[in-house]
Amino acid sequence: QVQLVEIGGGLVQAGDSLRLSCAASGRSFSRYAMGWFRQAPGNEREFVAHISSSGGNTQYADSVKGRFTISRDNAKNTVYLQMNNLKPEDTAVYYCAAESYSGSYYYAKESYPYWGQGTQVTVSS
Repeated sequence: QVQLVEIGGGLVQAGDSLRLSCAASGRSFSRYAMGWFRQAPGNEREFVAHISSSGGNTQYADSVKGRFTISRDNAKNTVYLQMNNLKPEDTAVYYCAAESYSGSYYYAKESYPYWGQGTQVTVSS
Protein backbone atom coordinates (compact mmCIF):
# COMPACT_ATOMS: atom_id res chain seq x y z
CA GLN A 1 0.00 0.00 0.00
CA VAL A 2 0.95 3.62 -0.35
CA GLN A 3 -0.26 6.71 1.51
CA LEU A 4 -0.37 10.02 -0.34
CA VAL A 5 -0.33 13.62 0.91
CA GLU A 6 -0.73 16.61 -1.40
CA ILE A 7 0.67 20.04 -0.60
CA GLY A 8 1.04 23.28 -2.47
CA GLY A 9 -2.48 24.48 -3.18
CA GLY A 10 -3.58 28.04 -2.68
CA LEU A 11 -5.18 31.17 -4.08
CA VAL A 12 -3.56 32.69 -7.16
CA GLN A 13 -4.49 35.05 -9.95
CA ALA A 14 -5.10 34.11 -13.55
CA GLY A 15 -1.81 33.74 -15.38
CA ASP A 16 0.12 32.77 -12.27
CA SER A 17 1.96 29.50 -11.67
CA LEU A 18 1.71 26.98 -8.87
CA ARG A 19 3.44 23.71 -8.12
CA LEU A 20 1.70 20.88 -6.32
CA SER A 21 3.61 18.12 -4.61
CA CYS A 22 2.41 14.70 -3.57
CA ALA A 23 4.52 12.85 -1.03
CA ALA A 24 4.14 9.10 -0.80
CA SER A 25 4.97 6.84 2.09
CA GLY A 26 6.19 3.31 1.68
CA ARG A 27 9.19 1.73 0.00
CA SER A 28 7.49 0.72 -3.24
CA PHE A 29 6.70 4.16 -4.65
CA SER A 30 8.73 3.53 -7.79
CA ARG A 31 6.44 0.61 -8.68
CA TYR A 32 3.41 2.87 -9.03
CA ALA A 33 2.31 5.02 -11.90
CA MET A 34 0.86 8.27 -10.61
CA GLY A 35 -1.97 10.50 -11.66
CA TRP A 36 -3.37 13.91 -10.85
CA PHE A 37 -7.10 14.50 -10.90
CA ARG A 38 -9.24 17.47 -9.99
CA GLN A 39 -12.80 18.07 -8.91
CA ALA A 40 -14.67 21.34 -9.07
CA PRO A 41 -17.90 21.86 -7.09
CA GLY A 42 -20.79 20.07 -8.74
CA ASN A 43 -18.52 18.30 -11.22
CA GLU A 44 -17.18 14.82 -11.56
CA ARG A 45 -13.56 14.14 -10.64
CA GLU A 46 -11.61 14.49 -13.86
CA PHE A 47 -8.25 13.36 -15.14
CA VAL A 48 -5.46 15.91 -15.36
CA ALA A 49 -2.16 14.11 -15.88
CA HIS A 50 -0.44 10.73 -15.58
CA ILE A 51 3.16 9.62 -15.31
CA SER A 52 4.56 6.13 -15.61
CA SER A 53 6.41 4.46 -12.76
CA SER A 54 9.80 5.31 -14.28
CA GLY A 55 8.75 8.82 -15.27
CA GLY A 56 9.48 8.11 -18.91
CA ASN A 57 5.93 8.47 -20.16
CA THR A 58 3.41 11.20 -19.45
CA GLN A 59 -0.14 11.92 -20.56
CA TYR A 60 -2.31 15.01 -20.15
CA ALA A 61 -5.89 16.09 -20.46
CA ASP A 62 -6.40 18.35 -23.46
CA SER A 63 -7.51 21.17 -21.18
CA VAL A 64 -4.08 21.40 -19.50
CA LYS A 65 -1.74 20.26 -22.26
CA GLY A 66 1.01 22.80 -22.77
CA ARG A 67 0.35 24.49 -19.42
CA PHE A 68 0.80 21.71 -16.85
CA THR A 69 3.76 19.38 -16.39
CA ILE A 70 3.79 16.22 -14.31
CA SER A 71 7.09 14.88 -13.02
CA ARG A 72 8.37 12.60 -10.29
CA ASP A 73 11.42 12.02 -8.14
CA ASN A 74 11.49 8.39 -7.08
CA ALA A 75 14.40 9.02 -4.72
CA LYS A 76 12.18 11.46 -2.81
CA ASN A 77 8.94 9.46 -3.18
CA THR A 78 7.31 12.54 -4.64
CA VAL A 79 5.28 13.44 -7.71
CA TYR A 80 4.80 17.02 -8.86
CA LEU A 81 2.35 18.99 -10.91
CA GLN A 82 3.72 22.25 -12.26
CA MET A 83 0.84 24.46 -13.33
CA ASN A 84 1.55 27.51 -15.48
CA ASN A 85 -0.73 30.14 -16.98
CA LEU A 86 -3.51 29.20 -14.60
CA LYS A 87 -7.08 30.01 -15.55
CA PRO A 88 -10.19 30.45 -13.39
CA GLU A 89 -11.53 27.20 -14.83
CA ASP A 90 -8.59 25.39 -13.22
CA THR A 91 -10.15 26.07 -9.82
CA ALA A 92 -10.74 22.73 -8.11
CA VAL A 93 -9.56 20.37 -5.44
CA TYR A 94 -6.56 18.54 -6.84
CA TYR A 95 -5.87 14.93 -5.92
CA CYS A 96 -2.92 12.70 -6.55
CA ALA A 97 -3.46 8.99 -6.97
CA ALA A 98 -1.41 5.84 -7.42
CA GLU A 99 -2.01 2.79 -9.56
CA SER A 100 0.01 -0.31 -10.33
CA TYR A 101 -1.49 -1.11 -13.69
CA SER A 102 -4.04 0.82 -15.70
CA GLY A 103 -2.89 0.08 -19.21
CA SER A 104 -4.69 2.43 -21.53
CA TYR A 105 -7.18 3.40 -18.80
CA TYR A 106 -4.83 5.82 -17.02
CA TYR A 107 -7.49 8.55 -17.39
CA ALA A 108 -10.13 6.62 -15.42
CA LYS A 109 -10.36 7.34 -11.71
CA GLU A 110 -11.53 3.76 -11.19
CA SER A 111 -8.03 2.58 -12.14
CA TYR A 112 -6.52 4.15 -9.03
CA PRO A 113 -6.87 2.38 -5.68
CA TYR A 114 -4.87 4.92 -3.67
CA TRP A 115 -5.74 8.59 -3.22
CA GLY A 116 -4.55 11.59 -1.30
CA GLN A 117 -6.87 13.88 0.63
CA GLY A 118 -6.73 16.67 -1.95
CA THR A 119 -5.53 20.27 -1.96
CA GLN A 120 -7.55 23.31 -3.01
CA VAL A 121 -6.43 25.44 -5.93
CA THR A 122 -8.35 28.65 -6.52
CA VAL A 123 -7.63 30.89 -9.49
CA SER A 124 -9.15 34.36 -9.44
CA SER A 125 -9.80 36.34 -12.61
